[in-house]
Amino acid sequence: MLHIVLVAPEIPHNAGAAGRLALATASRLHLVKPLGFSLDDKHVRRTGLDYWKDVDLKVWESLDDLKAAADPAARFWYLSTKTTRAHWDADFQDGDYLVFGCETKGLPESIVHAAGEQGIRIPMVEGGTRSLNLSTAIAITLYEAVRQRAMP
Repeated sequence: MLHIVLVAPEIPHNAGAAGRLALATASRLHLVKPLGFSLDDKHVRRTGLDYWKDVDLKVWESLDDLKAAADPAARFWYLSTKTTRAHWDADFQDGDYLVFGCETKGLPESIVHAAGEQGIRIPMVEGGTRSLNLSTAIAITLYEAVRQRAMP
């Protein structure tokens, strides 16, 4: 199983898209507080997330709490435009966590700096755009991990 981690997500539709991707890939979605939206049933229904009840979802008070509860052998990959290693150069394995920051700020620099070789980015043409939409970045990275794991 792969794990999608959203740290302080702000936009419910991006979290919803991540939930749909988690369902499509039998992955688990982790949301790390603070959340920029409510997860109550009424709010989820209003944003059109009728499949939300089927998402394998965990909500955490902090990234440190999530990491403490994870299997000690689990690897965390931190996605950021501030790193140089391409996501396709990572050797994804079952049980890996793909960690994404909030839509407006990304991951804190302290996390990205500490990530070292576990910091990865989605290559983009220089000057084309500053970043990708969060749900797009999740899909690109998640499906690369799925592709790698499907290979014999």
